[in-house]
Amino acid sequence: MTVLVIAEHDHATVKPATLNTVTAGLACQSGDVHVLVAGANAAEAAAAAAKIAGVAKVIAADSPSLAENLAENVAAQVLSIAKNYSHILFPATANGKNVAPRVAAKLDVAQISDITKVDSPDTFERPIYAGNAIAIVQSSDAIKVVTVRTTGFDAAAATGGSATVENAEGVADSGKSSFVGREVTKSERPELTAAKIIVSGGRALGSAEKFQEMMAPLADKLNAGLGASRAAVDAGYAPNDWQVGQTGKIVAPQLYIACGISGAIQHLAGMKDSKVIVAINKDPEAPIFSVADYGLEADLFTAVPELVKTL
Repeated sequence: MTVLVIAEHDHATVKPATLNTVTAGLACQSGDVHVLVAGANAAEAAAAAAKIAGVAKVIAADSPSLAENLAENVAAQVLSIAKNYSHILFPATANGKNVAPRVAAKLDVAQISDITKVDSPDTFERPIYAGNAIAIVQSSDAIKVVTVRTTGFDAAAATGGSATVENAEGVADSGKSSFVGREVTKSERPELTAAKIIVSGGRALGSAEKFQEMMAPLADKLNAGLGASRAAVDAGYAPNDWQVGQTGKIVAPQLYIACGISGAIQHLAGMKDSKVIVAINKDPEAPIFSVADYGLEADLFTAVPELVKTL
């Protein structure tokens, strides 16, 4: 049977997490990969999904009830076609984690969460204990509902495909929830999960003012996303959506620069898949040096301004 990937999109474009999830779908070796674009006036997003390399068909479901991605309505849309598929894959994002459990529960199957590798169509690998161990999970369910840790898979090419687009009837509003409002933080910097370079600061910065004073110029020079350790976020130095780690965002940029971050296991779980890791810390025993490709044992208040000046 075929694999269904649930697209993450903004009704006009397909978000990068979808591309990684398509790669995971192709690795399932179960047949064709189809993509569901559930939204309102989302023809542009469906057209973009049809261009993804490896996708055989795009199912475009259009309904006002899908305009705000309410979990109950999106889950109902997925369930309306679920019986046609052997695997249903969601990106392990906030949206994916909101919808996938509802689909799994309605299908009465076990959800397989946060996979980083497909061993075979029924066997998957996923990190446990903050990434210190890998669990190999085998499922005998007829339909496998899976969330995909996007940093574990390369992104499929966004162009080069020529999938057919099939229109499907959108579901009616479930009436179980309603959209009240959304407050979106706007920033000129790249979104953390999509940034190719990330600069992160830790508790050693000492205050929100110092965090901005030290980290912002470096991020601006590199056109990087700004991240923070949980300790820095809990101390109020940085907002919650900057948190990188087990309870924050999982990232894998080309370059990750950790400044004043000790490298607690929970933080490493969120960034250790980065291609190149640079650590700046005055503590030679800091665990962050164990995963760093380049380590600088120095006071960040001296090293970071010098780095900015050199750049």
